[in-house]
Amino acid sequence: MLFLKSTSVTKAPGIYEVDVAAKPPGKTFGVFLATDPDNPPQTVLLGLAELGFKNTHQQNYVHKDKGKVLDLHFQKDGTDLFNGWKADECSANLAAIESLFGNVGVAVTPRVMSLAEAYA
Repeated sequence: MLFLKSTSVTKAPGIYEVDVAAKPPGKTFGVFLATDPDNPPQTVLLGLAELGFKNTHQQNYVHKDKGKVLDLHFQKDGTDLFNGWKADECSANLAAIESLFGNVGVAVTPRVMSLAEAYA
């Protein structure tokens, strides 16, 4: 679940927060979204599916400010060991993610999770 300060402000229609993160060593990234379940970002969700990302987790909850949130996690298998991404796949997938979110006005900054965060 993403840390969400408020549901009164969105980064784009239907999107409260976006995180593009990888578990160490940081070659295979997932997309984590906090969305408005009453106004889902259909363009982004369809775009992720077209890029080959699959929804691996979803959870509805009510934020402390009483706004409804749908937490979504997406992963894409690669061709490396344990379905990870090879270097060229990583570059291509990150560019596609940045383009997809850039088209709706959201800048993403891919990051590598800490060990504590990744395996909590």
